[in-house]
Amino acid sequence: MADTTASRGRQTKSPFIFIVGTTSLAFVVSQLDVSIVNIALPQISASFKADISELQWIVDAYTIAFAVLMLSAGGMSDLLGSKRLFQFGLLVFGIASAGCGFAWNPFSLIAFRVLQGVGAAAMIPSSLSILNQSFAHEPTQRSKAVAWWTAAGGVSIAAGPILGGLLMHVSNWRMIFFVNVPICLIGILLSIKLTESEKHTNKGFDIPGQFTWMLALTALIAAIIELHHLGFNNPIIYGALIFSAIMFIIFLRIERKARSPILPLDLFKSPVFNVLVLQGIVLNATYYGTVFVLSLYLQNVLHYPSLTAGMAFLPLTAGFIISNLLSAKLMAKYGTRIPIIIGLTISAIGYAGLLIAQAHTPYWQLFFPFIIIPLGMGLAVPAMTTGILSTVTKTRSGTASAVLNTTRQAAGAMGVAVFGAMTNGGPEAIVHAITVSSLISAAGIVCILLLIYRYLKISK
Repeated sequence: MADTTASRGRQTKSPFIFIVGTTSLAFVVSQLDVSIVNIALPQISASFKADISELQWIVDAYTIAFAVLMLSAGGMSDLLGSKRLFQFGLLVFGIASAGCGFAWNPFSLIAFRVLQGVGAAAMIPSSLSILNQSFAHEPTQRSKAVAWWTAAGGVSIAAGPILGGLLMHVSNWRMIFFVNVPICLIGILLSIKLTESEKHTNKGFDIPGQFTWMLALTALIAAIIELHHLGFNNPIIYGALIFSAIMFIIFLRIERKARSPILPLDLFKSPVFNVLVLQGIVLNATYYGTVFVLSLYLQNVLHYPSLTAGMAFLPLTAGFIISNLLSAKLMAKYGTRIPIIIGLTISAIGYAGLLIAQAHTPYWQLFFPFIIIPLGMGLAVPAMTTGILSTVTKTRSGTASAVLNTTRQAAGAMGVAVFGAMTNGGPEAIVHAITVSSLISAAGIVCILLLIYRYLKISK
């Protein structure tokens, strides 16, 4: 009873809109920097004379750091308190964004992108943990809060290329990073009024697990990015793949024995948890990889200027806004299963629609898949996130959300690495990459859809 009263007291002090709005700022800037960079790649390439590999690193340095550190950040959120970690993440992200704006070569930009990933890793699990604990005793409010939070992130992903195009039209690519600084400052000031969440004081910090996870993931993605330039027979490539596999095996052994693992393996005893995490992996890998390829397609194949290419992504923004809000209503009435099934079906159709993209395809023919893909994702992702949180106690919400978002960000980096590798070779290679990536994306989502039918029960 006391816990319930405390939870409701937190909501009285910090109304629904304020809590959701403040935490959503973090999701907005972190997701914005996933997609806003894509539209700037040709301009960054011209500025630094960067090749495709360096461009992939500029995109993936952020998502790798994001994914590598988020597991630890989830545990630290439960250990130290979500509010403190949330504020720390905003501060680091703002400083790193300024550094990206002042970058003087590809290496310096990649380095500051890594620091951005550190800040994002701290912000995301802590912001979701704040939501989960604020509305722990009101499932309907929690579903609504998560839907709005997810909607903000989804819209920012879709709006990234549009905002990037506009900023570069009036300035240059550096402005896409400077715009984050005032947003982070506003977030820090607003977060002062948030109430600190409950702490899980018995937790420690799993340094060996964090280190081996970092090595495993970084080596794997590095091998994929450099595969085209070095070739699979190069000892660096197969050596990195073998090293990654060994590190991952060691990581799992460490996690089984650790007192406070960054990846509690008992979470995966739940089939629902496993399927929903796998859903997040597939959705992020396909979407991030596809947006990377489409950004190059619009500018290097269809020869759109940056502003026009950015505006071409406008249907994605509209699709996310509509479907994220609709997802909350569907969850309130039908639970998580129905919006996930509908959303995955729509997204699979959207990816299949991209198969029409060729060297001279008019934009109006691409409009349908451009709006259908985010419509489906916007329905499925909020329900997926709510479903994940419902499988754990509120004191483990930071860890659970970190597992989900870690795997999603790692998958996003993999998607960019794999799909991006297919674009080497000029316009023809880019068109071929769209065809192959669309087939892979549609097939992957259909497989997840079958698993959802099998394991996710109808419940509210």
